[in-house]
Amino acid sequence: MIRRPPYADFLGLRIVETGVDTMVIMPSGDHVLGRPGFIHGGAITGLMEIAGMVAIGVALGDDGTTVKPVNVSVDFMRGGRLVDTYARGHVTRVGQRIANVAIEAWQDDPAKPIAAARMIMSLTRA
Repeated sequence: MIRRPPYADFLGLRIVETGVDTMVIMPSGDHVLGRPGFIHGGAITGLMEIAGMVAIGVALGDDGTTVKPVNVSVDFMRGGRLVDTYARGHVTRVGQRIANVAIEAWQDDPAKPIAAARMIMSLTRA
C-alpha cells in the first residue's frame, strides 16, 4: 500500500474496504473546523488527496511505488457540514511515471458530492 503523509493521521483518516471499492473516511471535529459548522476546504482537499493515493495503491498493489502529487484541481460544490466525510478515488490512467485519478467527496449521500477533484500523480517505481 502507498505510504500516507503525516497529515493523514492529523485528519484522523480511516481507510475502509467495502468489498466493492475502497474509501477514506474523515471524522468530524474541531481539528477540521473552518467557518462555524463547516469543514475547512483544506481538510476536504487533504481527504481527497489521500483518497487518490489510496486508489492508486489499490490499482498498483504493493509494488513499492512512491506516489507524489503533481497537480490537484478541486471543484467545491457545496459547503461541507461538520459531519463525517467520505471520499473515493477512481484511477483513470496509470502509466510508467504518471497516474491520473478522479475523486469525489460526500457526506450523507454519494449522489450529492460536496467536492470533486482531478489529480495527476508522479510515480517512482521501486
